[in-house]
Amino acid sequence: MAQPWNSEAKAGLKLISPTALYATLLLAAPLATVLIFSVMTDGQGKVIWDFTFANYVEVWTGKVYQAIMLRSLTVSMLVTLVTVIIAFPIAYFVSFHVAPSRKSLWLFLITIPFWTSYLIRVFLWKVILGYNGVINSGLLSIGVIDEPLQWINYNVGALVMTLAHAYAPFAILPIFVALEKIDRSLLEAGQDLGESRLRTFWRVTLPLAMPGVIAATLIVFIPTIGDYVTPDLIGGGKLPMIANMIEVKMLKQNDKALGSAIAVSAMLIVAIVSLIFLFMNRRFLRGQSR
Repeated sequence: MAQPWNSEAKAGLKLISPTALYATLLLAAPLATVLIFSVMTDGQGKVIWDFTFANYVEVWTGKVYQAIMLRSLTVSMLVTLVTVIIAFPIAYFVSFHVAPSRKSLWLFLITIPFWTSYLIRVFLWKVILGYNGVINSGLLSIGVIDEPLQWINYNVGALVMTLAHAYAPFAILPIFVALEKIDRSLLEAGQDLGESRLRTFWRVTLPLAMPGVIAATLIVFIPTIGDYVTPDLIGGGKLPMIANMIEVKMLKQNDKALGSAIAVSAMLIVAIVSLIFLFMNRRFLRGQSR
């Protein structure tokens, strides 16, 4: 008769306890604190333990918060789209057209941007796109323009370009892993049955690579919507995103209650958008399998 709490169960509990405790302290506890603060009342720099939904009402009805959240979603979706479109051909080339002995070298080169700080990479894009930056200086020197271009910086396009470059390796690697798992004999079978390469790619390669595409999409979408360094530097403070608003409320205005409500609302929206994407992807895969 099996006894509860046998030696194996105790050993397993001891094994996972440090990790579970670590995750609870560093993830669950801060999240619970934010959730509690979001339904409390602000008292001019301190939280008053008075339950209220007024913070959420202000966040969801305030025109400023709606505009900033919409901008954050738009920028994040554009960055995700651009990054995945750029990452897929690179991952496809490395997986299907690079010799196995050289794939490690290509992956090594792809990860080189990780060697430098994210902040340094953002500063470099600011130098490239700046009023007196590399692009303007180069175009002026060859006589293409008479005065520096002002529209290449401090706009949504500059934000998308910078973030897409920063998160490209995060998208390339999961797509590459998914492509590597594809059985090449399936592609050969499709072509033997008379399918063109394009149709084989659409009906075989792409559906089988979708787990990697999904991972790349979520890996890029979720952190970019919460990015606050790039809007501050590349946007010049003129294009704040939701993380910048949270920073202002939490640190500068010391309104932890409203800042927490904004943070929770942002997390809820990100979760909903992610679930919608997963649902649409599942329908796409079902359609492809018919």
